[in-house]
Amino acid sequence: MASIYSEKYQFVIHTLKEARIKQNITQEKLAQALNRPQSFIAKVESGERRLDVVEFVHIARLLSLNPEAVIKKIK
Repeated sequence: MASIYSEKYQFVIHTLKEARIKQNITQEKLAQALNRPQSFIAKVESGERRLDVVEFVHIARLLSLNPEAVIKKIK
């Protein structure tokens, strides 16, 4: 099982964070869309909290990313 420190997991988180920043979406706005506190996004992006697959898909779609395309890049 890959840890949150693995290159592949870090790539996924970096991809999500980069998309959020490029779209000028704050952590607060993304968190609101997920009905979560801003600290949830901060913890995910800093590596304090690991995303499950459902959370990943939901966040990717909110950021207009194709979750399958992101996953294919880590294979």
